[in-house]
Amino acid sequence: MKYDFTVESLGECKVHSPIELSRTHGNFRATYVKDTSFVRNQVNVFDTENPDPTDMSNLMEKAGPREYMYFNPAHVTAGICTCGGLCPGLNDVIRAVVRCLWNRYGVRRILGIQFGYNGFFKEEGYEPVELTPEKVEDIHKIGGTVLGTSRGGGDRVAEIVDSIQRLGINMMFIIGGDGTQRGSLDIANEIQRRGLKISVIGIPKTVDNDLQFIDRSFGFDTAVQKATQAITSVHMEAVSQINGIGIVKLMGRESGFIATEASLASHETNFCLIPEVPFEMDGPNGFLHHLEERLAKRGHAVIVVAEGAGQELLQSTNQTDASGNKKLADIGLFVKDQITKYFAEKKTPINIKYIDPSYEVRASVTNSSDSIYCERLGNNAVHAAMAGKTKIVIGLVHDKYVHIPIAMATLKRNIVDPESSLWRDCLDSTGQPVYMVNSIETVTETLKNNAIQAEKKAEARFAKVTKGL
Repeated sequence: MKYDFTVESLGECKVHSPIELSRTHGNFRATYVKDTSFVRNQVNVFDTENPDPTDMSNLMEKAGPREYMYFNPAHVTAGICTCGGLCPGLNDVIRAVVRCLWNRYGVRRILGIQFGYNGFFKEEGYEPVELTPEKVEDIHKIGGTVLGTSRGGGDRVAEIVDSIQRLGINMMFIIGGDGTQRGSLDIANEIQRRGLKISVIGIPKTVDNDLQFIDRSFGFDTAVQKATQAITSVHMEAVSQINGIGIVKLMGRESGFIATEASLASHETNFCLIPEVPFEMDGPNGFLHHLEERLAKRGHAVIVVAEGAGQELLQSTNQTDASGNKKLADIGLFVKDQITKYFAEKKTPINIKYIDPSYEVRASVTNSSDSIYCERLGNNAVHAAMAGKTKIVIGLVHDKYVHIPIAMATLKRNIVDPESSLWRDCLDSTGQPVYMVNSIETVTETLKNNAIQAEKKAEARFAKVTKGL
């Protein structure tokens, strides 16, 4: 599959930017960013036999303020909405967008759409709220989102665009994850079909860090930090008991980045279970056997499990939430119950402590790293919208802020590669076996099939978006 990072624009930029930046170097002021500035996606400079391409399949447009804008700030009405589950940093991003629009560009009409896409539907009764720098001044000090959020509604595209037209919005900032951004692309396509000049800019929010191409999603650092604190607490409980076992269940539906990095950060985790790596409970090389060996050797154990891990071991609910996500069976309680049953049958006394800090993590205030990241994401989203860019998300790639077409960013999820250095380092940190299954052929076949299915989904999605559907 060959990617295409070409960025769409509403038209020629003729309005000079009110931001006083430098056109040349040497005057100690930041310079404007040109549309001819790019960041490479692939930077494998060591593979001289297969050099990286230098076309739009590998070049991402650099983000930042342009010298000339598409929109006249006096004629701008901006809209902001937050969708999906909570994530640290939502208020930070809202604050950054409002302050940049108002203070940097002089935009005076900024509307906050309440409760996600549902705020566009009149029958729901949620009127937009006027946002000003004064109203958002301190919102970064609290978790959640001051605009409220909800799941679903993104499929009611025509009604959403009707609302955007009715409100006079000509630049829409949509903060949300994979499903939300796919919805925002459908909205942008409907806007284009109607011949409207409205910019749609996505700011990717996914605490699982599962959006491809970008270095990390906002809120991820905070989530790892909070998760690490939970692991530290459960380790204290486990080590203080006879055969103490601590279990921490963390977020990670399809991608185990939080569990993996929190395990690395804690230095106290002995088993890390993630969706990308299959495991079995029973048998001579199963998880329970290795847990028993760990207790015999050290007298305590700490287990970190991502919510999407081991779903093949449980009975599927066959249900989905309002966003279309499959509802997961509770792997955390399953592991706890299986451990309890296993050692009861062996008449071995154990003491289990179980923590699920998921909602506490999601509703947290950002740490300093994420706070900075959110501020810069919000600012760059505004710069992109003012320049008439559309159908893009703002992302950090190789420590540079770039414009990524939504169609490319949502093709498939970013996952922990079981053969990556990240997972290898996690295995070194935990000391767990490479595989906790009784047949390596089973694991190999499972991983192969998972990769094939993911690629097929991505190819189908690529075929759809390249046709403009």
